[in-house]
Amino acid sequence: MDRGTRDELLGRLAAAVGSVTVAHPLRVAVDGAPAAGKTTLADELAVVLRAQGRDVIRASIDDFLFPRAQRYPRGEYSAEGCYFDTHDYAALNRVLLDPLGPGGDRRFQNAVYDRTADAVLSPPVSTAQADAVLVFDGVFLMRPELFDRWDLRVFVSTALEKTVDRAVVRERQVSSRAEVERRWRERYIPSQQLYFAEVRPADHADIVVHNDEPQQPTWETRSY
Repeated sequence: MDRGTRDELLGRLAAAVGSVTVAHPLRVAVDGAPAAGKTTLADELAVVLRAQGRDVIRASIDDFLFPRAQRYPRGEYSAEGCYFDTHDYAALNRVLLDPLGPGGDRRFQNAVYDRTADAVLSPPVSTAQADAVLVFDGVFLMRPELFDRWDLRVFVSTALEKTVDRAVVRERQVSSRAEVERRWRERYIPSQQLYFAEVRPADHADIVVHNDEPQQPTWETRSY
């Protein structure tokens, strides 16, 4: 277990990216619970990699949701619905992860859904450089539908109770504390507990970042 500053963590993650050699764009998963800090970490890592001269593609699981009418068949607060019905993994593999992977043509789209408008998207197709890095953040990224698509796996670990407090602060302009707490305690936290039980994502990560204190993180590096 290593402990350091935020910059030291980012340097370690960037070094890990640089140490992986593949014959196609490198696909990096940044997994973690809602409000664990994975999006912030992925954004910061992208900045560091770009400063090193890497071509970075940033994308998120939030851009691969099913439309709202399809993703709540079990109810808005269902944990099982969150885990099983929310994300379009087939589309994610088809338009992004497989084109960037072995044998892919590097022609990709980084979204299929606009969450704000609740609308299906079909953005222009882009062509990645051969040495590009995809930094992709989201929940449930180690599940079987996606597991073998990643070339480097990062899991952002935060106490689930702490994510509730962070979410209340983050969403206070758009949701009441009661609304946020209900969503986390009935849907998001139980869905993560289901994920942990079924997949054990931290066991499959190459790097586990313990992010309870973001400015004083600790991390574990496994083989990759």
